[in-house]
Amino acid sequence: MSMDMTTLGDPGLLDTLQHEVAVFARRAEQTRLGGVGQVRNSMDRAAYLLLNRLDNEGPMGVKALAASMGIDSSTVTRQVAPLVDTGLVKRTSHPEDGRAVVLQLSPRGLARLEEVRSSRRQLMAELTHDWAPEEREAFCSLLTRFNSALSARMAPQAIPGANPQPAS
Repeated sequence: MSMDMTTLGDPGLLDTLQHEVAVFARRAEQTRLGGVGQVRNSMDRAAYLLLNRLDNEGPMGVKALAASMGIDSSTVTRQVAPLVDTGLVKRTSHPEDGRAVVLQLSPRGLARLEEVRSSRRQLMAELTHDWAPEEREAFCSLLTRFNSALSARMAPQAIPGANPQPAS
């Protein structure tokens, strides 16, 4: 969908928004929003998102995992390999088709994910300690909406036939 400058709104505000999003992306990558304490920076973004998706949606094949994340199967295969090697994810046979492989969060993977979540939760609490609960809720709502809009914009470039969900 193309918009001309008359439909975009205040150019100064949009300049500030794009700048702040760029700064946020850089700072998030620099810190990986890794959390606090010993867990800080100990899990990369791809691993966190894959483990989180498997925890939220349950065991699934590579193609289903890729489609749910809006990325291609080869990327999932490459990103999941070290998680299997370290015992955070296990490969099992599909219950109905023994030839198909299903990826599943291992007990060790779940424990590690919970450790990282707890650390990141503590970081979010520290960063927003002086925010009112309504401000945290509004920020979450707007950030979710923004991420959904980004996902929707990327959908035509995603896997054909896939129905990508916002990265969580």
